[in-house]
Order: sequence, then structure tokens, then C-alpha cells
Amino acid sequence: MHNRHTRHGFTLIEIMAVVLIIGLLTGVVGFQIFAQVDKGRVVAARTQMNMLEGGLESYRMDNARFPTTEQGLASLFNAPTSEPTPRNYQPGGYLKGGREPVDPWGNPYLYESPGQHNEHSVDIWSYGADGQAGGEGIDEDIGNWFEAEES
Repeated sequence: MHNRHTRHGFTLIEIMAVVLIIGLLTGVVGFQIFAQVDKGRVVAARTQMNMLEGGLESYRMDNARFPTTEQGLASLFNAPTSEPTPRNYQPGGYLKGGREPVDPWGNPYLYESPGQHNEHSVDIWSYGADGQAGGEGIDEDIGNWFEAEES
């Protein structure tokens, strides 16, 4: 009879090497996924701002003016009671959902009428991930006037 030594399983070093390789791959792939998530949040914020602008345009067409800064975006869901009160407010409001949407980072959108950047319209913006004015990358402000400036 031959006395053969057969291997069953892996050594500790082989297992550690595989775990290390998997960890490195996960780190590289995870970094790329998080970058895409951040880009997706910026796109979602721009999409929500476009939706808000559409509702505000409908409000203006019915009432001959945009809601004031003080009346804010809540005017799209509930008729303002402060002056100037809307003359032809649409029953049910101008957007579905019943409450103001928040940006993808959980902060309320900011609104100004008339806008400083869109002087014949309104400004709608988000301060980005950090929730503060200014910033770069995902912390950069996102406003409805940036698209016009970048074109």
C-alpha cells in the first residue's frame, strides 16, 4: 500500500489571501458605488426642483403671481392665508403628496420670490450634502439657476 497524504481543505495563509483579495475588491467596488449614489442624489434634487418649478408655474398661471418668499413652497399644497391670497387657487393644490418634499439629504428646499438669480421667476435651491451654503463636490449647492448658467 502506498501511504499517500491527501490534502483536504486550505491552509490558513491561503484563506487569509482570499479574504484580503475580496476585501480589496470590495473597497474598490464600494467606492465606485458610493460615488454613483452621490451623483444619483444630485440628479434627484434637480428632478424635484423641476417638479416644484412646474407646480409654481401652474400656481402663477391661475393666480397671476408666484407665492411670496414668506408663503413659500407650502403654497403648492395648501392655499396661503397671508396676503396676497390667491384668487383662483386650485382645489387640492398644485402637487401631489400634501407636503413639501425635502432634498435627498433630508433638508427642506429653499425658495425665494422674486429670485436673485431668476429675477423674473423664482429661485429654488438646496445646499447639498453638508446643508450649508457653498461647498464642492457633493456639498456643492444645487439651484434651479445653475442649469441656465452652465448652458
